[in-house]
Amino acid sequence: MDCLFCNIAAGEIPAKTIYEDDLVMAFYDIAPAAPVHILVIPKPHIPSAAALTEKDAALVGHIFAVIARLAREHGFEEGFRIVSNVGALAGQSVPHLHFHLLSGRALAWPPG
Repeated sequence: MDCLFCNIAAGEIPAKTIYEDDLVMAFYDIAPAAPVHILVIPKPHIPSAAALTEKDAALVGHIFAVIARLAREHGFEEGFRIVSNVGALAGQSVPHLHFHLLSGRALAWPPG
């Protein structure tokens, strides 16, 4: 499979990694949409949130615990946004489940 995020998780493509364990990896986005823009990915390939099932519950819970940890470590006390796009129409450019952790400025609503 030729998946950008799988290649990053495998260490085949470099990334500015800020967190990694057996299940999850977090790194800075190369095209940030906010002053702080972190991507959090599961290491196993999952195409998007639409492909999640009950068997992924522990993994998704772990991802959100990592996101909360990163938000605390980066001092996002005033707020942050978590985004996961599903499909091209929603702006998903890499077909691997990932969460954008955005902060460092006021974020408008609605997005897009």
